[in-house]
Amino acid sequence: MTAEKSFQRRTFFPASLIAGGLFNYGLALLMLFLCVSPAVAGLSETIEQVQPKMVKIYGAGGFRGLESYQSGFLISPDGHVLTAFTHVLDTEYLTVVLADGRRFDAKMLGADPRLEVAVLKIEAEQLPYFDLREAVSLQPGARVLAFSNLFGVAFGDEPVSVQKGTVAVAANLAARRGVFESPYRGPVYVLDVTTNNPGAAGGALVTFSGQLAGMLGKELRNSLNHTWLNYALPIAELRQSVEDICAGRFVAERDPSAAKPSRHVELGALGIILVPDVLERTPPYVDQVLPDSPAARAGLRADDLILLCNDRLVQSCKMLAAELEFIGAEEPLKLTVQRGQDLLEFSLHTPKDAL
Repeated sequence: MTAEKSFQRRTFFPASLIAGGLFNYGLALLMLFLCVSPAVAGLSETIEQVQPKMVKIYGAGGFRGLESYQSGFLISPDGHVLTAFTHVLDTEYLTVVLADGRRFDAKMLGADPRLEVAVLKIEAEQLPYFDLREAVSLQPGARVLAFSNLFGVAFGDEPVSVQKGTVAVAANLAARRGVFESPYRGPVYVLDVTTNNPGAAGGALVTFSGQLAGMLGKELRNSLNHTWLNYALPIAELRQSVEDICAGRFVAERDPSAAKPSRHVELGALGIILVPDVLERTPPYVDQVLPDSPAARAGLRADDLILLCNDRLVQSCKMLAAELEFIGAEEPLKLTVQRGQDLLEFSLHTPKDAL
């Protein structure tokens, strides 16, 4: 008997048998629903509880197909937003959209590139939020929900996407050095749910009861087999830096009324020449390092990208120049640079003959 005839034979069933099968199938579904309905109701309540704390973030993008959106969540009633430190934030025109559809201009309060986190601020009050001090730690096997605006599907008051999964393993990303290229080398929750889609970075990882546990990480691909890693950064690893940012460390802007020294440190005296400042926000890449200079002896190289100046975030050549005006020539200068996917710190001193 041919496969085609066999298939045809199997498709001809008595109507009574079909009706009985459908009835039993429907009864099975009803029994399944009745069995899981309390859990479904619990998840529904958790989702309703978490959604108002989530935000959609819009900023820079478009270059080489880069998305201009990502996710974040509120961490204070006064409009502080925790999110991932990405190219989307590389603009002065950031927009944060709340769950109810309200839109706010946002400014980046500060960022810690070592942890790839940033804090934004909007002018709003009495907002629902996650208290970072109440965040929980997770063990492998923990069931979780991932909230994010993946693929930018939410524009206004639409809810962000919710995915259900588990923590596959809690591991240290440093163990994968050379395989997964990321400046962050600390503990992560590896997830069995796809959270690496565009726009998901900065989303919230919560328990089934709605307790905050982590922040969804940026897209991360294995350089050996080109598979994507789904992971979240534990809040315990981020909390201190976030508190430092909110307290004024790693800030993106300095108070212009602050006192300046009579003579400030100069990059030229340290042997550093930046790329030409031709754009509104030209990234502070090192163009040249002069031979036998303090920068050369410390190990700086051309193409290093300066991210932090004395632990203050500098996103452009102009911001770096402005920050240097507040550092005395006799003071040590600490620069944090990105070289490839590594973050390196250098301490430089102006030569005595240049003071």
